[in-house]
Amino acid sequence: MDDLQLLYWHWFLLGIVLAMAEIFLASFTILWFGLGALVVGLVLLLFPALPFSIQLVLWIVLSAGFALYWFRYFRPRMVDKTKAGISREAVIGESGTVIRVPQEGQKGVVRFSIPILGDDEWEFICEQQVAAGDRVHIKDFSGNSLIVVKL
Repeated sequence: MDDLQLLYWHWFLLGIVLAMAEIFLASFTILWFGLGALVVGLVLLLFPALPFSIQLVLWIVLSAGFALYWFRYFRPRMVDKTKAGISREAVIGESGTVIRVPQEGQKGVVRFSIPILGDDEWEFICEQQVAAGDRVHIKDFSGNSLIVVKL
């Protein structure tokens, strides 16, 4: 099989075709095989006498390495930690910190460490007295404001 002769542009073409196939499959796995082929093409451009068996092993190792890196390290960090787009019942009970105390004619503002329904600061109404820095829980919604209770 060492008599098979692939040039660097063959690997570039394979990499581009595999990357384009990702558009239609949307599994986000074939892209890494395409990226591996592009890297093998670059290596072959630098070392044109590289035997085909080494090229193939290099492609397999690089593709598996890219895919492993994606699924193990990079993808978990891209998880959306906001609660945007979920129902109100899922955010009832979330806690935040009062950053502006409600005053007569003005609602208070509470900040959450993780955005609630797409925003990390919300105006709130509270029946209890609260001070800046107090922790409060979401009890309900009232229009575009939260109804909270002090912990």
